[in-house]
This record gives sequence, structure tokens and C-alpha cells, in this order.
Amino acid sequence: MNPEDKSADLRQEIDRSVCEGGIQAAAANMEALWRLNPSSSTAAFLVSRIEKIRESLNLARLRIALLRSCTLEPVIPLLRASAFCFRLDPDVHVGNYNAYMQEILDPNSSLYRFDPDVVIVAVRLADLSPELWQSYSALEPAAVREAVQHVYRTLEELIKSFRGRSHAALIVHSMEQPVQTAFGVLDSQIGTSQSDAIHNINRELRLIAQQHRGVYVLGYDNLVARHGRLFWQDERKLLTVRLPIAAHGLVHLANEWLRFLVPLSGQIAKALVVDLDNTLWGGVIGEDGMSGIKLGPEYPGAAYQALQRALLDLSRRGILLAICSKNNRDEAMEVLEKHPGMILRPADFAAMRINWSDKPQGLREIATELNIGLDSIAFLDDNPFEREQVRRSLPEVLVIDLPSDAMQYAFAIRDFQAFERLTLSLEDHERTLLYSKQQERARAEERFQSKEDFCRHLQQEAEIEQATALSIARIAQLTQKTNQFNLTTRRYSEQQIAEMAGNPSWEVLSVRVKDRFGDHGLVGVAITHDDGDTCEIDTFLLSCRVIGRSVETALLSYIAQSALARGRKLLAGWFLPTRKNTPAAEFYALSGFQCHPQNNEGQRWTFNLEEAQIRCPEWIRLNVLEGGRV
Repeated sequence: MNPEDKSADLRQEIDRSVCEGGIQAAAANMEALWRLNPSSSTAAFLVSRIEKIRESLNLARLRIALLRSCTLEPVIPLLRASAFCFRLDPDVHVGNYNAYMQEILDPNSSLYRFDPDVVIVAVRLADLSPELWQSYSALEPAAVREAVQHVYRTLEELIKSFRGRSHAALIVHSMEQPVQTAFGVLDSQIGTSQSDAIHNINRELRLIAQQHRGVYVLGYDNLVARHGRLFWQDERKLLTVRLPIAAHGLVHLANEWLRFLVPLSGQIAKALVVDLDNTLWGGVIGEDGMSGIKLGPEYPGAAYQALQRALLDLSRRGILLAICSKNNRDEAMEVLEKHPGMILRPADFAAMRINWSDKPQGLREIATELNIGLDSIAFLDDNPFEREQVRRSLPEVLVIDLPSDAMQYAFAIRDFQAFERLTLSLEDHERTLLYSKQQERARAEERFQSKEDFCRHLQQEAEIEQATALSIARIAQLTQKTNQFNLTTRRYSEQQIAEMAGNPSWEVLSVRVKDRFGDHGLVGVAITHDDGDTCEIDTFLLSCRVIGRSVETALLSYIAQSALARGRKLLAGWFLPTRKNTPAAEFYALSGFQCHPQNNEGQRWTFNLEEAQIRCPEWIRLNVLEGGRV
């Protein structure tokens, strides 16, 4: 069936499912249609259908403000359609044409009234500094330096002004290079080249962004170069409607925005589960044997080594790797352990399911073993049948489409937005090792008759500290991605955490945990604030690695003691239920709190500090570090 007929059939199936209330089938076919034909017409169709079934889709809402110096409205439907595949529902406010400066500098502007979660500043150098773009050959060196300084100082002032008025994440486009420089090949020979001037602006922009929390630079020039600088711009559209991007490039810009929006929303993949035959290596080990599979520095084996290098890079970002393969385990392990072309080794994988069970069952088991949700798993398999089976059986899993050419596998992995990270913590760098230690703990736990005996055996130490400049990024990261043991699931940016930590009526606490098997790292966060006689628990969360080990009780006992020492009489907090935080549902009840009538959002719990105590479990050594506020 040709793509046009396939697209028409999918549209009919989507409409039929929408009419019949088959939301899951409609969503699956909507994603399939977008993969088949990611065009403006498809985007318009999908956006209209999303509007019809939004309330049943359980998408994460994200308020985005777009400030621009050119026409970018045609990108918005493409963004919404592409975001749908990552379970995001963007609500986009588009600022007035070329009014980005007024929007940011005016505290009463529509930008701040919209109260965005994310702001994108898409300003062209041609609009910000026409002389550097159009009249470069007429400028003296001093005028070039002055123009360059004017550009980056303008951007710096905008960033400072915005950060002083909003907690939203800020994404700023870098400046693009022209297709042809003013001096031609001479540009590379002179000391005051046009390309160097633009490079200097971008370098300064990166340095400015690094001085402010929650400010990120989108490498717009890299995006243009990646998709073909010569054909990126449509001069006719630029002159007639001020749209600087050719039709084919609009979806690429939408997808580049998603590389930031996906991690900012927390809709990320925490683990990548991969197939083996014809995925990590070329050929089938059961048929071709060790000597027959394609894996090495020369073509065609180089394609699979490139993929393995990409996977190793993901592992260094804190993304867990796992294997789910229909194979003879002994033969597969021999390749993983001994093949000279393998870059990845067994120690690089946090979990393995190498057997003859179907892939959905293997993915369920891996999710359970790693203690993460299926919606935190991405799946990589060369076989279209296996991919489709996973999509239909486990719609929560992010399935990566691989191109037919194995030489493009590595690019497909590096291009997948759910693997993007905007910050890296020490825990991210050591995540595979942390999960390896977790498996040792799980094996040790099997030897004990009771949970209490096992907790005593662990010899746990919990280290509580107020937020510091070094820990804020990790604290924010935990609020953004922790789902299971999270009492309120409130998401906070780094700048919001820093502001609360600097407020004397608030406490932002982190907890690190160590035991006889090693260091878990920073795995818990509690945010409280005083309100009269009450200490209000705003946020209380723990990483899944330490759930059920009594660390939560140790942290709560410290919060209670600290609140009482400050003269508070009541400890209070909400439990706001979600699809994922069931493990935390009984925590307040088991800790002796009293439940008050619940509203539509959740349950209110209180604990009288003058009448009772919350004791730290005797098998946990609690250390409180003295430190100043941020």
C-alpha cells in the first residue's frame, strides 16, 4: 500500500475510534500517522482530533510562550503533533511580531500574564543587528566589535530582566551563520571575519546562559547546518510573510524545541531496552555464529559499533541500558563477553531478558526489576513486527523507529528527544553502578525472614542537609522525574528551588543514603514552610531505589523534630494522588497522621507535634549536616 493510501486509511481509523470512544486505538493510530507523514496537513488533522479527546488522553500540559522576531506561527501545529508522541500537550502563547523586547521588559505584558512554564526566544541576527548580517563589508573593525557587543549585551539584559520576573525555563536561539559571507573565501583569511563575529556572539551567549539557572541555548546554527544551510531559508516567504524557514524545515524546528521541552516536562526515558540480533550486531547469532556476525571497525560492522557508542553515551547521561532478546542466552552472552568488536559489555546493562518469551513480557519484567514505570522505558528493535507488538501491547513504552539502513541507527538514537538531559548529576554518571548495587541488595534481602532484619543488616546512614548551590540541580531533577514515592508530585525548576531555599520561612532538605553495599547518592527531597503554628510539607519524595527501607520515616522524624524546635505545634501535608504514586498513599496514615475531609484533589493530613513523636528507626543512623542557606 502506498503512503497516501495508508495515510487515508489511518485517518479513517482514527475518526472511527474517536466516534466509538476507542481512545487507546485512536492514540496509537495518531502516532502511526505522524510517523508516516509528519507534515503540516497531518499536524492540522491531529491537532483537531487531540482537541476532541484531550480529556481522555492523560497528556502532560506545558505552557509555552514563544517570543520571536519573525513569523513562526506555522510551527505551532507541528510542535503539538510531535509533542503528542511524547504525551505532551503544549499550550502555546505567541508573542506579538518582533515585540520580544517589550514583552520581556514590561512586567505587565501578556507574557507574564500568561505565566508560562517555558519561554522560547527565537530572534534572528538579521533582525537584531542588520549591519552584521547585511552590511558587514562596510564595517570597520571597531564597528564590528561594537555591533557584536551590542548584540550579546542586549541578550544579556533580556535574560537578566526575564529571570528577575519569572521562574520559567528560558530557551534562547543562537545566531545562525549566513549561507554566503560578505567576503567570500576571504572571510576565512582575515582577522575580523563575519563568521568569527557571529561565533563570538554565540560564545558570549552560552557564557551568559551559564550564569543563570534555567537558561538554555538552542544551537540554531547547528540545526540549520544539520538539515542543509543552502535550502533552509525560503527567500520569497521571508520577503512576503517574514517566514525565514522553508516548509520542509518547520518540523525540524518543532522537533528541536522538543529536545528541550521533553526533559523540562519530565517526560523522559530513564532506560533503553535493546534487541540483539541485527540491532547491536549484524546477523543472527544462532545462525551465523560468533565469526559470522557483522561487528567491527569496517563496513558493515561499523554501523553497529557506531550504535553501541551512541548507547554508551546515553549510559553516561544516566540512562539505564537493558537487553530484551529472543535468543539462546549462552550464545548471546558469549558475544557480549568475548567478541572483540563489542564496545558494550555485560556490566553496561542494568537488566537482561535473553530468552524466548515475547517482548512485551520481557519489558514488563525489566520495568519491575528496575523499579521504573513502563512509560519511562524506550524500546529499540530492528524488527517492525516486534516494535508494533510492543506499541499495541504496551502503549506506555516509547518505541523508537529504526531506519532500514543500519548506518543510520546511531543517528536515530542520538536524535530521540526522550534521551535529552539539560543537567547531569553525580548520580546520573554512576546510575548503572547504582543499579548493580541495587541488585546485590535484592539478592541479599532474599536471605532474610523479615524486612526489619534486612534493614538492620543494611547498616543504613541517612545524611540530611539544607539545599546548597551544588545540590539544587539534583533536587530540582528529583522533583521533576520522581513519581512513585512522591506525596504531591509538584514539579520545580532550579530557579524555584533556589528561591525557596533562600527564603527564611522555607526549608529545602536533601537526603543522601549509604549502606553496606555502597552510596545511593542524593535520593530524597523534603520542602517545608512555616505558616503560623503549622509546618506545612509542600514536597516529600524518595527515589525508587530506597523505597521501603524506612528512609522516609527517618526523614519525616527529622522534619518533625526541627519543626517542634522552631515552635511549630502542627505538622501538615497533602497527599495528591496520581496514576503513579500509589506507593506513597498510606505513608501519612502509617506515620500517625490524622486525615481530614478530602477535596477533589487529594487528602489533607495533620500530626500534633505536642502530643506525639515520630521516631527515627533505630536501624538507621541519621546525620544532619550543618550548612548555610543558598
